Amino acid sequence: MFIQPWDTSLDEAEWQTWIADGHDFGQLSVNGLPGRPPTVVPTHFSCDDRDLLVHLARPNPVWTAIEHDPNVTFTVIGDYAFVPGPWRAGPGTPPTDGVPTSYYAAVQFSCRAHIVDDPEAKAELLRRQLTHFQPDGDHAPVAVGQPPYGRMLSGIRGLRLEVTDVLAKFKYDDHKPVEHRAAVADRLTERGQGLDVPTARQQLRRLDRVGPWKP
Repeated sequence: MFIQPWDTSLDEAEWQTWIADGHDFGQLSVNGLPGRPPTVVPTHFSCDDRDLLVHLARPNPVWTAIEHDPNVTFTVIGDYAFVPGPWRAGPGTPPTDGVPTSYYAAVQFSCRAHIVDDPEAKAELLRRQLTHFQPDGDHAPVAVGQPPYGRMLSGIRGLRLEVTDVLAKFKYDDHKPVEHRAAVADRLTERGQGLDVPTARQQLRRLDRVGPWKP
């Protein structure tokens, strides 16, 4: 992931807060076997300290690739929108000469994957995930040998992704003048398609934090 100086997260707490704010679905990318392309698996995940927790169906072909090479990447992308060229034309520039771009937030984790096969360890991984996704506790207990989850444990494998490096990019025209960024946020809110509104909120949040960008 290429990161311009003005695209970077201000600090580690920024991307951590963004992940914790409901951004818990991403893509697991695994190196392919020799002569094969990489494998990419979309999946929910939860966090445990600096590790990411995932579980997938046992028949998933990704396991063979992970056993061959446990070095993987997990990518989370959100708050994205296409920004038309006329919205980015500078003062005195014809609107049609404006250069379009994409806004987005992305966090990319480099990880070493550890497969979890022990039944009790898998049950504990599921309990941690359910604590995140169903914090009200509106689910049956997850216990080995007890229905409904106990009999399903043999059909899944767990993954504990040990995070070794993180790249975070928040691409919202931070290098543009404050007035320009605020105007684009207003246009995104007015358009209101797809993720326009959360993208505008993200841009305004960074506008408040970054202000005029300084090299």
